[in-house]
Amino acid sequence: MVCGLHPYSTEVGHMDREWGSDVAKESTFNSATVKYTDFLLATASGKVEGVKVPGKLATPFEKTKVAAYTLGAMTPCMRLYAFLGKELEALLDPNESSHLYKKWIDNYSSEGFQASALQTEDLLDKLSVSLTGEELDVIEKLYQQAMKLEIGFFTAHSLVQQTVVPLAKGHNPAEHRLMIFSDFDLTCTVVDSSAILAEIAILTAPRSDQNQPETQIARMSSTDLRNTWGVLSKQYTEEYEQCVEGILLSEKVEQFDYDGLRKTLEQLSDFERRTNSRVIESEVLKGLNLEDIKRAGERLILHDGCAGFFQSIIKNKNLNANVHVLSYCWCGDLIRSAFSSGDLKVLNVHSNEFTYEESISTGEIVKKVESPIDKIHTFSDILQKCSNDRKNLTIYIGDSVGDLLCLLEADVGIVLGSSSSLRRVASHFGVSFIPLFPGLVKKQKECVEGGSSSWKGLSGILYTVCSWAEIHAFILGP
Repeated sequence: MVCGLHPYSTEVGHMDREWGSDVAKESTFNSATVKYTDFLLATASGKVEGVKVPGKLATPFEKTKVAAYTLGAMTPCMRLYAFLGKELEALLDPNESSHLYKKWIDNYSSEGFQASALQTEDLLDKLSVSLTGEELDVIEKLYQQAMKLEIGFFTAHSLVQQTVVPLAKGHNPAEHRLMIFSDFDLTCTVVDSSAILAEIAILTAPRSDQNQPETQIARMSSTDLRNTWGVLSKQYTEEYEQCVEGILLSEKVEQFDYDGLRKTLEQLSDFERRTNSRVIESEVLKGLNLEDIKRAGERLILHDGCAGFFQSIIKNKNLNANVHVLSYCWCGDLIRSAFSSGDLKVLNVHSNEFTYEESISTGEIVKKVESPIDKIHTFSDILQKCSNDRKNLTIYIGDSVGDLLCLLEADVGIVLGSSSSLRRVASHFGVSFIPLFPGLVKKQKECVEGGSSSWKGLSGILYTVCSWAEIHAFILGP
């Protein structure tokens, strides 16, 4: 492949004849190819916004900068095709000698092309060493724009067969309702909310040598709070691990056993309730100011792509979608604050709640969602309250044992992250885990061969992803 020309466009003539198609005559295809090549030429000549190229490249540094900019626009093409080639090669049946796209896959999965992609990236890294922060920002923008154009190239192709992705493509809002459920702690957030609330309590607590005003709710000192929280955290971790190990002592089943799993998770539910009662009795959450909680929520770090995914779902006028957050979090105000910007305010939050006296927490918790059993009850209640005028497609996104029942009852259960306890407990009861991409390829093959393209819960299969970007692409497309 010669960079500057789209890899497909260099081979389009003979591939058209081989595949029996007339791709070269499709205006959308040609337009997408031209957009990318024009972008490359514009970058090299300094006609892209933010890229300044002097009339005469008098110095080696100026030449290096222009070369770096151009490579920044070219590298996504190389990396994307190297990635797709390898991914698709791994999914092919090794016994299948012929395939419609075999030459394409063989080319881009070859060691030669993989080496070229690495060489291009290495060269870009070397040329970028001498650039300023502002110039590196330009390369980042060029890279992102190039990747968008590459995606545009693929989406420009018309599809003649039914596809299982993106889910939104076959969604008819007049007939269907998209119900998206998500856990909060560590599914959406980088840090567990209990640690955040404990930290707020410790930082805002009086020192041991300070006298507290009689008008305020009496609180432990910051030192006592930190020590008490440390004891509670250690006790929770140890007892949770013991509970999981106790579950795994039972005989492992060969086939998916949802009823057995649900009955067993009642033990974990009892443990979670005892833990919450212990937290309330300790008074570690007593005296927190509602405004401090809201500020902490607004600054809470979410996983990359999480907020953007929810925003895209809410803004999409072609979807009849509802989004619900189900969480063990002790304080719903923290969750609502984390999603307080713009469209995210409409997210439905189902969690426990603090009780307050004049915006100061009493240390009590209104217990609503404490356990796996509470979560599945909440999940079921929400669906039962939906009107019967449309068919629901349910998707649940979670990361822990507490999400298992909801993940399995949803039409599509998506596991984000790599919780060992979730995998061990689920596998013990016959649950299978499949990476989302190969799982979708398998379902697509079944669909083409006459199978159903619909999704149905309680299949015993959960799909694993590494990021919210995968979830976004699966449901909404690029």
